[in-house]
Amino acid sequence: MKNIIINSEKESEKILKTQRFSFRKIGKFILFIFLSVWAFIQIYPLFWLFLFSFKNNNEIFGGNIMGLPHKWMVSNYTTALTSGNVFRYFLNSVIVTGLTIVISSILIATASYAIARMKWKLSKPVLFIFLMGMMIPIQATVLPLFLILQKVNLLNTYFALIIPYVAFALPMGIFILTSFMLSIPPELEEAACIDGCNIYQVFLRIIVPIVRPALATIAIFTYLSSWNELMFANTFINDDVKKTLTVGIMSLSGQYSTNWGPIGAGLVLATVPTIIIYALLSEQVQQSLVAGAVKG
Repeated sequence: MKNIIINSEKESEKILKTQRFSFRKIGKFILFIFLSVWAFIQIYPLFWLFLFSFKNNNEIFGGNIMGLPHKWMVSNYTTALTSGNVFRYFLNSVIVTGLTIVISSILIATASYAIARMKWKLSKPVLFIFLMGMMIPIQATVLPLFLILQKVNLLNTYFALIIPYVAFALPMGIFILTSFMLSIPPELEEAACIDGCNIYQVFLRIIVPIVRPALATIAIFTYLSSWNELMFANTFINDDVKKTLTVGIMSLSGQYSTNWGPIGAGLVLATVPTIIIYALLSEQVQQSLVAGAVKG
């Protein structure tokens, strides 16, 4: 009798385990379907833009906006790069965005180190002043910045964009990096000082390698805000030689008629660097998020 009861209990446990396993498989399958659909929704606009860049106006407005091109117009890219000066606009965006990332990263790293790791009375007020910059809307600064840049003869120069971009990158970057640096144990700096490192060596050899994931995250945010910015670029730059990619692509549309194929090609060229940079730095961003979630 006891053996019968024990066997029945074992069989019931096996049935429960089988049911739990089947429920888990069903749950994973449903999650997989949901994530696949979500990934398709996110990726399809890029695929559509790629197809759009190879079409002419007849296909775009003739009912073939969603399908494959009947004739692949590779000439759209040639037109965008030559007649549309997209290559020149692309180079201007690279210069402006690259200098913005370098300058802002240096300022953010040094300012965050001074606020988070050094002991001085005004560290918290200075941090508060920087964070107040997050409350200022960009639209409210266009006219004052235009008048200031006009007085110092910086309009139609790269610095007319670099200076505002760096200024607006500082508050968010300092907020992220300061929080990250506060989680670093002070024993690391103490050990480095005992080994004979000065403050500059501690910053460059100890702190910077540790906060590299956070710097990568800040660099991506700065890149996106600078690369895709339109309002400042359209207001402060009127010279065709200095226009950035966003303004240059916008200028491809004509007053009476527009050839949309080259505009699509320009948008593809503007999107590809963003995808490449995120693919290269995505691991650093993940490390930053994981490291920021666990202190100590």
